[in-house]
Amino acid sequence: MNAFEKARPRLLGFAYRITGSLVDAEDVVSEVWLRWAEADQDAVINPQGWLTTVTVRRAIDWARAGARRRETYLGPWLPEPVVTARRTNTDPEAAAELAESLALGFLIVLDRLDPVARAVFLLADVWGWSFAEVAVVVGRSEAACRQLASRARKRLQAATAAPTPWRVTDEEMVHRLVVAVTAGNLEMTLSLLAPDVVLVSDGGPSIHAARRPVVTSPRVANFLLNLARRLPAVGDSVDIVTVNGTSGIIVHASQAPKVVMAFEFQDERVTRIWTILAPEKLRRLDNPPNLQ
Repeated sequence: MNAFEKARPRLLGFAYRITGSLVDAEDVVSEVWLRWAEADQDAVINPQGWLTTVTVRRAIDWARAGARRRETYLGPWLPEPVVTARRTNTDPEAAAELAESLALGFLIVLDRLDPVARAVFLLADVWGWSFAEVAVVVGRSEAACRQLASRARKRLQAATAAPTPWRVTDEEMVHRLVVAVTAGNLEMTLSLLAPDVVLVSDGGPSIHAARRPVVTSPRVANFLLNLARRLPAVGDSVDIVTVNGTSGIIVHASQAPKVVMAFEFQDERVTRIWTILAPEKLRRLDNPPNLQ
């Protein structure tokens, strides 16, 4: 396996976290492959460092372009979801940190940072690079990188709740919620939602979705029941999967994914639901990439 193929899942993971888009991340990595193919590879002393540097710099450029496109985006913008596997790892703490850095809530807060600050935070705090190494990648001084990481860390800590460790019961709760919603059982649906639950939906320019977050259990329950009634009944399937490192579902209709949801939990109730209906963000759900 050559240096690029060995690094590809990690490079794709870098680019996806920085851009919030799998499509953009794959384009970034394709560009990196072309540059690698044209480079004098024998003269590259550290291929992994070279590939990471080029990937991060191109991802920053793509993230800036994506931010301009989202200025006219209809309704809430959510990252493109990715079906992920729960992996065992010899370093559970490192594996948990990587999984948390894929969570939709984390990516949404990360997206509010300047792309360079995102890259610095990810390299230093998630992947454990030294600030001397990070400075070379992003083209800033080591002191500037320390400051960017500190500011990013504070914003992320203020905006995100402490992560709840995944448990088997989370998938059981998702299954119960699916049963309640598909049966149209309002009382059971309400019993599974936290009183202050928040649902954010992204329909993009072509699908009607709530243009603002839906808040409180009665409103979220009614939203879910109405959504279930809108989906075609024939050929539907609901699959419980792992979406961006947390329990979620994919709803298929006519063999195509129509809705993906990811859930957050606290005290055995659902506290947040990320709902993505935008067709352009669902194309790769049935063919998930290998990213780290």
